[in-house]
Amino acid sequence: MSYKLFFSFFIFILLLSCKSEHKFIINTPKKIQINKELSISVSENNNTTIDSVQFSLDDKKIEGNANSATLKINDYKLGKHVITAIVFYENKTAKISETVYFLADSIPKIYTYKIINTYPHDKGAYTQGLEYFNGFLYEGTGKKGSSSIRKVDLKTGKILQQKDLDVQYFGEGITIFNNKLYQLTWQGGVGFVYDLDTFEQEKSFKYTKSREGWGLTHNGEKLIKTDGTEYIWFLNPETLVEDSYIEVYTNERKVEKLNELEYVNGLIYANIWQQNTILIVNPENGKVEGVANLTSLKTIIKKEQKLDDDDEVLNGIAFDKENNRLFVTGKHWSKLYEIELIKK
Repeated sequence: MSYKLFFSFFIFILLLSCKSEHKFIINTPKKIQINKELSISVSENNNTTIDSVQFSLDDKKIEGNANSATLKINDYKLGKHVITAIVFYENKTAKISETVYFLADSIPKIYTYKIINTYPHDKGAYTQGLEYFNGFLYEGTGKKGSSSIRKVDLKTGKILQQKDLDVQYFGEGITIFNNKLYQLTWQGGVGFVYDLDTFEQEKSFKYTKSREGWGLTHNGEKLIKTDGTEYIWFLNPETLVEDSYIEVYTNERKVEKLNELEYVNGLIYANIWQQNTILIVNPENGKVEGVANLTSLKTIIKKEQKLDDDDEVLNGIAFDKENNRLFVTGKHWSKLYEIELIKK
């Protein structure tokens, strides 16, 4: 057989084999709001007869018909989910999967604000975390060589107590839980636990699933952490391991760069890095319930001092639960504000 004839025959066999291959496809929307019903079906490019299909969502079986299924998803968390289908045909099986993203069922409520009180704030503080506890502010600051944890007098802004972090670390979010102060580092892969009264370090912990350390708060049961993505992680308070997570989504898209956190009346308040905004997030499913635009607050502070618009942004949320007071500040801001959020 000549070379050309052999080559032509080879191409013919290859095309024939490709044509005879089965290619099953899961038909499902790429994105869907959770107030809608999810419809799933399977088809095949060569119209092969499908005997039946077994569907599952995130490894949980879905009841369906021969090759389709529908599912109510209003109780699911937002974000990425995986649909798997085991296809039965011609006494054979094929397993295929597809990704779908669940979105919030409504647009976020929009909030504005009013200033209730203004307090002095150390403009040398590159604010990464802020907490109100027993009448005092506690603050975590960042940047290598100037990271610290601090106890601060609210009315005067005076630093009452301070512990500097080792120069190798870039300090991030803090929170106070069970009379301990917890502090994250940015890319160090480690967090620290301090005695609240003495600021003496008691132990450290490593991140096991989350990428980096950004913001930190707690809900009275678990620590809550961001890592610069759309994920919010829930940490076991004993082991400090990330037990679970939510993904933060609006009705249209995910929201990334989640930073400083505060737990306020059952909801998570989150700064977004480089945006002078606070998101109000449902901790059960990740839905953005509200958005507070505080851009004009930065405009006010810029009348008194020069700020780097890309870096010295709003970052710092503290809540006085007993007196229902909300405090905010920013990186290197010379003022700390008590504000009230007002729904538009």
